[in-house]
Amino acid sequence: MSDFDPHAIIANLPNLPGVYRFSDKDGQVLYVGKAVNLKRRVGSYFQKNDLSPRIALMVRQIAHIEITVTRSETEALILENNFIKALSPKYNILFRDDKSYPYLMLSGHQYPQMAYYRGTLKKPNQYFGPYPNSNAVRDSIQVLQKVFMLRTCEDSVFEHRDRPCLLYQIKRCTAPCVGHISEEDYRDSVREAATFLNGKTDELTRTLQHKMQTAAANLQFEEAARYRDQIQALGIMQSNQFIDSKNPNNPNDIDLLALAVSDGLVCIHWVSIRGGRHVGDKSFFPDTKNDPEPNGQDYAEAFVAQHYLGKSKPDIIISNFSVPDALKEALEGEHGKQMQFVTKTIGERKVWLKMAEQNAQMAIAQRRLQQSSQQHRIDELAKILGMDSDGLNRLECFDISHTQGEATIASCVVYDEQNIQPSQYRRYNITTAKPGDDYAAMREVLTRRYGKMQEAEANGESVKWPDVVLIDGGKGQIGVAVSVWEELGLHIPLVGIAKGPERKAGMEELILPFTGEVFRLPPNSPALHLLQTVRDESHRFAITGHRKKRDKARVTSSLSEIPGIGSKRRQALLTRFGGLRGVIAASREDLEKVEGISKALAETIYEHLH
Repeated sequence: MSDFDPHAIIANLPNLPGVYRFSDKDGQVLYVGKAVNLKRRVGSYFQKNDLSPRIALMVRQIAHIEITVTRSETEALILENNFIKALSPKYNILFRDDKSYPYLMLSGHQYPQMAYYRGTLKKPNQYFGPYPNSNAVRDSIQVLQKVFMLRTCEDSVFEHRDRPCLLYQIKRCTAPCVGHISEEDYRDSVREAATFLNGKTDELTRTLQHKMQTAAANLQFEEAARYRDQIQALGIMQSNQFIDSKNPNNPNDIDLLALAVSDGLVCIHWVSIRGGRHVGDKSFFPDTKNDPEPNGQDYAEAFVAQHYLGKSKPDIIISNFSVPDALKEALEGEHGKQMQFVTKTIGERKVWLKMAEQNAQMAIAQRRLQQSSQQHRIDELAKILGMDSDGLNRLECFDISHTQGEATIASCVVYDEQNIQPSQYRRYNITTAKPGDDYAAMREVLTRRYGKMQEAEANGESVKWPDVVLIDGGKGQIGVAVSVWEELGLHIPLVGIAKGPERKAGMEELILPFTGEVFRLPPNSPALHLLQTVRDESHRFAITGHRKKRDKARVTSSLSEIPGIGSKRRQALLTRFGGLRGVIAASREDLEKVEGISKALAETIYEHLH
């Protein structure tokens, strides 16, 4: 730090727009920012005395400054956003949500499939959304199945059906796979579904009413009843929406953004409205622990940039905060057409925004209650372990999963910042232990994980050690952990959690190896609830990984046993038929159609699998 002279660096900075990056002495990026004038903006950090506590703390750690010049402020804003997403700097406002948002998709097939989709949008498929969460998509699919009876099966299943599935029997599909509906009629159903999803519900209802009356006039009462049921289902679906536009000319895509700040907590409540219908909402909470006095406007601007730049955008954004002109310009440039940014609302939009603000306030209240509950659990666990609760934040839990020694997987799940941290989970393929030897498997995973962390720390890398390590197992597994601790010279507290002889929830035995204590906590103990949550998550993560590995191995071995089937042909078969089950169901003629499979080899495959 003593070699760092900010004023000498600032003197050589250009008076141009661009992006700057502050790093600490270890090379960790602390902050990424944009500037219309790099020299003036970077210099302000070292001249002002009225910096916020968060920024003042950051400035004291700066040891290196990097810049990237851009052609405009808009370009700088986009580049800043890319850097923030890639580097996750400690002192930037971060809305941690790495997943792309889900869509409801109508595929471009001859008989389009209705499906849940997440990823890059591709032609000629039709996409509706984005939805705030997967449940919203799946709920929509369930209702639409009842009304429009579109197929939801995968292509590998659709192409190899010779009779209708259960969905046809319960009137959730028209069975296009076996020709129970003409292509033209199926296309009509697809168009009607798209019309509904685009928000033209009145138009669709009128069309269905006309069809119902026509069918009744022609004495086709079963068909008329079907149209009647469709109209009723659409009415129910609309009535379940708490936002429903009265304006038939309402644009399809509207997002509501409501900012709420209370006692150091910041919440942005996002509501997605498509075709005048509320399709879902979600509350976002940035990390404010390094910012005791958060400025709501700063957080709101950061959310808009991170949520929309490089992603799908609505036609209208209604918010209770203003959006800077440079950000508007960047969003419209990506969107390809003009967007509306509305802060002053009247009529139904005012009602919508008020509702979003109420939800943001309620989300903050729920968050505070949750944090209080989690802190209580940590406090109780710290008492049991004889620790200071301020020093108990991060738990790591290990579990082993296999089937009679087959496909052994070890899991490590992480609890930190008062929450489960799925992005930090790790699975380990056990390679040195004999099949079925849980003790050796536990030794391998603990040695690998913490041995590597020791090496990384020795090389000057930043390492986040756990405050407590939880072992899912009895005295044998915890004894292995103790021996690994001795070998590595670790002093991290260990806790074993054994299911006990009854193997009932609430009857678990806790083992503290360094004090020799073995005891049970009351079933209503907050500390036990915390340990159970982490333990159960570790078990779930281990067993799902094990099943994937086991099933893959079994599929691979089944096809690999066939002479002439290498990795490329095996992959081609599995891709073409959607898995081993599809390969087994395929005829000799179907097998021949796969690239690289001759008539003789198809015969060999068929004989081997049957």
